[in-house]
Amino acid sequence: MSTSPTRPPVQITAADLPFHCPPPRDALWNAHPRVFLDVARTGRMACPYCGTVYELSGPAPAAH
Repeated sequence: MSTSPTRPPVQITAADLPFHCPPPRDALWNAHPRVFLDVARTGRMACPYCGTVYELSGPAPAAH
């Protein structure tokens, strides 16, 4: 059983698309391979490497 608290989803906007994890602001020493996440399709997606959940806040782009 895990006792660590769950983190709230990381909010991203249409300006962040196309989005990849780890994001550019993360330190390179702490990075896993870059994976692009199609957050615009579902509005919410978890990274398959680190499990961080990203959520699109605001309107989704009309075509991306």
